[in-house]
Amino acid sequence: MLKFVKMHGTGNDYVYINCLEQNVENPEELAIKVSDRHKGIGSDGLVLILPSETCDFRMRMFNADGSEAQMCGNASRCIGKFVYKYGLTTKKELTLETKSGVKRLQLFTNEAGVVYKVSVDMGEPILNAKDIPVNLPDADGKIVCRKLDVGDDTYHITCVSMGNPHAVIYVDDVDSLDITKGRLIENHPVFPEKTNVEYIRKITPSYLKMRVWERGSGETLACGTGACASLVASVLNGISDRKVTINLLGGDLEVEWRENDNHVYLTGDAVVVYEGVFIDD
Repeated sequence: MLKFVKMHGTGNDYVYINCLEQNVENPEELAIKVSDRHKGIGSDGLVLILPSETCDFRMRMFNADGSEAQMCGNASRCIGKFVYKYGLTTKKELTLETKSGVKRLQLFTNEAGVVYKVSVDMGEPILNAKDIPVNLPDADGKIVCRKLDVGDDTYHITCVSMGNPHAVIYVDDVDSLDITKGRLIENHPVFPEKTNVEYIRKITPSYLKMRVWERGSGETLACGTGACASLVASVLNGISDRKVTINLLGGDLEVEWRENDNHVYLTGDAVVVYEGVFIDD
């Protein structure tokens, strides 16, 4: 029997478990069970909040298929709200240990002391093809608007890692595209660790519209690292400002790629949906 809290950041929903007080023996298996939207709790995955020897807290995050991800921007924001709401900290500036390095969180509270949004310093984007990783022929350095044949379709991809790999594609219409084709791109052999896929439509230089196919989960309502990668890709392609609002199915995210430190900052909501107990029998 495990106590959990279901939360979402811009509609990207996960089951959160406080592992400072509970133990999860097989998170890969548990992620598959709790994520099932018919037989489980229903979520995009599982997030464990753990003690850290170097930071305030540590995060492990598992996709709906049980695979472990290096990083999740929306989950990071929700962890910030979780630890503050449930009295695990009184800090409004936190450090979070992740598999892709240390992330810094800033919590914003209203007059009632409730966290209503969180900003995450996502660090510097990774642009070198070998480090993302992407194995395109003659890929030396950045992958910007490179042609990729996938089945009967040809795409122009820009690749960025925000601790996890992303392939950004620009389209004229994000609403009517066949998002399920993202699975073919996710599993294309040029991506040795698979990839997340972002479809972007430019509305204005400061406003983008996005849908995402997440590695290991399929389409989700939002992806924080994907929003960050999409901003970086859009700057590299010369189609956006360095600070934008990105509209996703689950709402809006604010993203900024600062020139002074080369870091990407992600800001958005963090919402508690409900608390419960999961009985695994």
